[in-house]
Amino acid sequence: MTEQVKLATVQKRGQVTIPIELRRKFGIEEGGIVAFTETEEGILISPREVLAMDALDRIGKVLKERGITLEQLIESGREIRGQIIEEEYGFSAEKER
Repeated sequence: MTEQVKLATVQKRGQVTIPIELRRKFGIEEGGIVAFTETEEGILISPREVLAMDALDRIGKVLKERGITLEQLIESGREIRGQIIEEEYGFSAEKER
């Protein structure tokens, strides 16, 4: 990967314009959300989608290390939702079927 350096000026309120080539390349549109991550080298700016995918990858790795499948995770979520519905609203989703 070839590093290309792009420069931008920091404006009065800390605003920086991301160069158009980079916005297009990474799908950053007006109103889009970017994440700022502090690294040893400086600040990494990432589109929100990249940050979300990284988080999902980390979660998947932890689940795999613990021997938990996606199906097990989904089923435990159903059980927890059922308990919350029963506690909050006083009826069982299972009984209502």
